[in-house]
Amino acid sequence: MIGTGRGRAADVLVIGAGPAALAITASLAERGVAVQALAAADPEAPWVNTYGIWAEEVETLGLAHLLEHRWSRTLSWFGPEPTFHGRDYGLFHKQKLQQHWLEAAQRAGVVWQRGQAADLLHHAEGSTVTTADGQQLEARLVVDASGHQPVFVKRRLDGPVAGQAAYGIVGRFSAPPIEPGQFVFMDYRPDHLRPEELAEPPTFLYAMDLGEGVFFVEETSLALAPAVPFPTLRDRLHRRLAHRGVRVEQIQHEEFCLFPMNPPLPDPGQRVVGFGGAAGMVHPASGYMVGGLLRRAPGLAAAIAAGLDTAPLSAEALAAAAWEALWPPELRWKHSFFRFGLEKLMRFEEARLRHHFGAFFQLPRDQWYGFLTNTLPVPELLGAMLGLFASAPNDVRAGLMLPQGRELALMARLLALP
Repeated sequence: MIGTGRGRAADVLVIGAGPAALAITASLAERGVAVQALAAADPEAPWVNTYGIWAEEVETLGLAHLLEHRWSRTLSWFGPEPTFHGRDYGLFHKQKLQQHWLEAAQRAGVVWQRGQAADLLHHAEGSTVTTADGQQLEARLVVDASGHQPVFVKRRLDGPVAGQAAYGIVGRFSAPPIEPGQFVFMDYRPDHLRPEELAEPPTFLYAMDLGEGVFFVEETSLALAPAVPFPTLRDRLHRRLAHRGVRVEQIQHEEFCLFPMNPPLPDPGQRVVGFGGAAGMVHPASGYMVGGLLRRAPGLAAAIAAGLDTAPLSAEALAAAAWEALWPPELRWKHSFFRFGLEKLMRFEEARLRHHFGAFFQLPRDQWYGFLTNTLPVPELLGAMLGLFASAPNDVRAGLMLPQGRELALMARLLALP
């Protein structure tokens, strides 16, 4: 439901209308928390971007029915021969995922107020958010899920923030751009590039067969600061296809994707709690977030509900408990570790990066899967990375050991964490 009137006092006010806002709103509502939501955009508007996920993630949560496509023939290219992954990959049915969260919120009577959050005032009992048109909304706790450039959540930057950039096409082609029935996770083959371009930041193809002669192909830069421009990605995609004798015949949808990969985590001492991009929940080494939203929204909602009901906390203590539930010490340490790793990878030239990923996907499947999904406990994560270092080619090991930028500062912060 969408409303426009003056908001009533609520336990929690959620700001945003994207996947993160819908995920936490639904989880809070399912726990009986009185939720209001404020969105500048229509929360029922169709989502533009595609969302992929390893199938096991949604199976574990009992949500496999939200997938529109699923592939068992999953592979990557880091050299002349493919690397087969042996794990299913899925693409969310965007409307079903959106409705899954919207309907859960609607059953609890959540109303989305329309407006742009403009001002915030904290007081002993909670917070007051004022919109650009003067509407005032009261809540014990404010959750900012407004995206990668949040309205209220604050963070201190500690250096340039790298962006993952991608340009993609859903459409029809003169010939299949990948083998029918396949999902290609990463195709780093550089045979379409000019020799001088091999020294430029590498990009890879992410591609899937959507059936009935329709394919999704996307040229992606893992991370770079500043991000690789869209015209460069578009040019590389078309040249990659042309090198394989494929031309675009029909474009059904163009995708322009850009989001920050490695910002520092927000200060957990602030009264506004973040979720999703506003809370730095993008995996700094893989770019995944939707699986994290599905896994972590229930835990955050449970902590907030407990603080409201079981042992009522002050507004300040409630925010602190919520931040602790969202970013406990182990997850904070892993986030810092992943940031350190990404700093290394961003400095790898094309050949060394291919060698790295070739070695990475030779790890046991549970290890590389757990790394990409951020589900490995710290001891297992460290064991996997030691195994990777031991098995990696010499150029990769040299690159991991040689400090070239912010790695020493990031390592110092990592070692300082509990």
